[in-house]
Amino acid sequence: MLEIPVENFTPITASIGGALIGLSASMMLLLNGRIAGISGIIGGGLKLPAGDLAWRLAFVLGLLAGGGALVAFYPETFAVNIDRSTGALVVAGLLVGFGTRLGNGCTSGHGVCGLSRLSPRSLVATITFMSAGAAMAAVVTHAFGGSI
Repeated sequence: MLEIPVENFTPITASIGGALIGLSASMMLLLNGRIAGISGIIGGGLKLPAGDLAWRLAFVLGLLAGGGALVAFYPETFAVNIDRSTGALVVAGLLVGFGTRLGNGCTSGHGVCGLSRLSPRSLVATITFMSAGAAMAAVVTHAFGGSI
């Protein structure tokens, strides 16, 4: 079972990270008129739209560069122990992808951008995926002992 000890609570860095996410999502909407929803950005990029690929590619490369910088400067942030099989992780990833497609968006699109715009659809989507995620985590952990 994944347990997060209290000593990993980092309100200052979490607040800075949240503010940066909010700022970048706001800039994306104000400057480009686009929602910073990762699944929509990547999904739209896979359709190879004419003249629309450059900003999508720059956005995704920026995400990867940020993650790469974090690994380079703070590798300890990626030291996570997950007590799940590879099969369980693959199934979980496929379910997340299915849910993202079904809900027409992901956490960044609905949870960050949609809720900040007071979108009722995003509120329903966020409540649904958070509830489903909590329920599934409880079922896997308690009914299967976390062994899936």
